Amino acid sequence: MGRWRPPAEKSTALVTPEGHARLKAELDALWRVKRPEVVKALAAAAAEGDRSENAEYTYRKKQLGEIDRRVRYLSKRLETLRVVDTAPSDPGAVFFGARVEVEDAATGETARYRIVGPDETDAKLGWISIDSPLARAMLKKRVDDEFEAQLPGGIARFCIVGVRYSD
Repeated sequence: MGRWRPPAEKSTALVTPEGHARLKAELDALWRVKRPEVVKALAAAAAEGDRSENAEYTYRKKQLGEIDRRVRYLSKRLETLRVVDTAPSDPGAVFFGARVEVEDAATGETARYRIVGPDETDAKLGWISIDSPLARAMLKKRVDDEFEAQLPGGIARFCIVGVRYSD
């Protein structure tokens, strides 16, 4: 018997147009390029004989399973996602797709974030999930509003310095 795990929290089914295009491109690349290559390599490994001691065969089977799992996930996820391609009716407040500049009240340092869907987060770019504690805390806030966010390091205070929706 395996260990019981509680079901994962439902993630928000929103995505930016760029994120949607990236997910579709990943699905297309997996299905049209990567999977056929792995199937061909698997067939070649299977033709070598005894499969019980064939490391290449075992590796390719695992690789094919991972690709199929990702293809299945992307296919289902793309059906449920809603693409948000318009700015909100109140562009002065923080909502999905906003590019927000915040100032840390304790250090005075500023940081820039973009609120995106959970499928397109990228820490290097400053893209944070709308489901993250920081993004949830800043939703509906305006320039000069202060807010607190429960982060892994404890409660942090921030001030909104800027909000925009275009590049």
